[in-house]
Amino acid sequence: MAKVAKEMVEKAGIDVNELLKLLVNNAAAELTTYYYYTILRANLIGLEGEGIKEIAEAARIEDRNHFEALVPRIYELGGKLPEDMKAFHDCSACPPASLPKDPSDVQAILKVLVEAERCAVRGYTHICNMTAGKDHRTYDLALAILNEEIEHESWFSEFLGEGPSGHFMRRGETSPFVRKFLT
Repeated sequence: MAKVAKEMVEKAGIDVNELLKLLVNNAAAELTTYYYYTILRANLIGLEGEGIKEIAEAARIEDRNHFEALVPRIYELGGKLPEDMKAFHDCSACPPASLPKDPSDVQAILKVLVEAERCAVRGYTHICNMTAGKDHRTYDLALAILNEEIEHESWFSEFLGEGPSGHFMRRGETSPFVRKFLT
């Protein structure tokens, strides 16, 4: 644990226990989303599904990176991950991104994907609002993840016909905002 880092966050007026709960719950959401996106991606088949598969894969890998970036901050602040994987899954900040009843329904899969991203956007916005001007490291990390989650939502919402987002699929580059936390 980084004792001075935790002390500075507490002195800034942040309830570290509440923040840790949010960070752990969001880490759970990232890891479980990585798992569920693996299943969703495998079911994106046919002409319609193949066009979305690469984007789902990019979001899947970035969600794993988000999990990896969150873990050090959790431990720096004196927290830890649950020792039981089932408990970790169940504390997820977002509901499971489960395969729809009809796994061949690409539009239903897209709706699952976009709702998972929207949940993440809400969660990281909350963490940013809580830490802005008070906990610079957590804020910077949450903001980096938020930027990527907003892009993911935009990619999937365009496929649902919700309008243009102005975002483009990244080529050969994952986690451009979070990368600095992964070294």
